[in-house]
This record gives sequence, structure tokens and C-alpha cells, in this order.
Amino acid sequence: MDQVSALILKLRKFLRRRGRTMDETDELIQEAFLRLQVYRRERHVRAPEAFLVRAVRNLHIDLVRRRAHRGTHVEAESVHIQLVDPRPSPVEVLAVQQRLQRLRQGLEALSPRTREIMLLHRVEGFSHAQIAAQLGVTVSAVEKHIAKAALFLSDWMTEEPS
Repeated sequence: MDQVSALILKLRKFLRRRGRTMDETDELIQEAFLRLQVYRRERHVRAPEAFLVRAVRNLHIDLVRRRAHRGTHVEAESVHIQLVDPRPSPVEVLAVQQRLQRLRQGLEALSPRTREIMLLHRVEGFSHAQIAAQLGVTVSAVEKHIAKAALFLSDWMTEEPS
């Protein structure tokens, strides 16, 4: 069984070096083994490995010729492939920029202390306890500022800009 595995590996390398995909490689090798079995029904094969190598080479050449023969047809089909750009459209970029500008305005409308606490929590990632310790206020006060800011900004973002 090790000889068969080594042979299959050798055939795969041969085909992969010639640009065949893994699916094509496996199909060509399977077809070569099938041809060996069919040939063995009527004749004796003295060197099965050589037979398989030759069969894979011939199958590969046939595949290349078939594709070259219908190459113009394949090129015509490939022209109709639609490429999708994963980047946002300019309209989406503009909408996001406008939304960010609106958010900045909303943050500026908050009291300085509420804005500071909100930014420490949401942007810097500090916990309520860390903010309370840093600013010398209670955790309850921090929670109230964050709730006040969240409610205000939520309403601010849904209102139409004036």
C-alpha cells in the first residue's frame, strides 16, 4: 500500500507542477487507474507504475488540448463575470461621515463631565469602578452620567439635524 501512496503522491506533484487544481489532479489520477484496470482485462501489464505515469501524462495533454481548442469560448464567458468591490460605495462613505459628524456634535452638546465619563467608558474601555476611582466620584454617579449620555445621544442621532 505504501508503494501506491507514493505513486499517487508522485502523480499529484507532476500534475500540480503543471497547474492542475486538486480536483483536476484527483480526477486525472482516478481516470488513469481506471484505464489501467480496463487495459488489464485483456492484456498483461509488466510495469503498472510506468503505465499510470504515461496515462496521467496523456490525460493531462488531452485536457490541455481540449481547453486550448475551446479557449476562445472560455474567454468569451469570462468577460461576463461580474466583480464585486468589497469597499463601501461613495454614498455609503458619505453617509457614515455625516453620521460621525452628527455624533461629534452630540458629544459636544453633553456637559463636559458627562462627555468625559462617556468617552472614558465607551472609547477607552474603562469600567464604572475605574472611572469612579480616577475622577473621585461614586460608581452610582458614573452610571448616571453614562445613562444620561446614552439616552441623550440615542435621541440626538434619531432627530433630524437642524
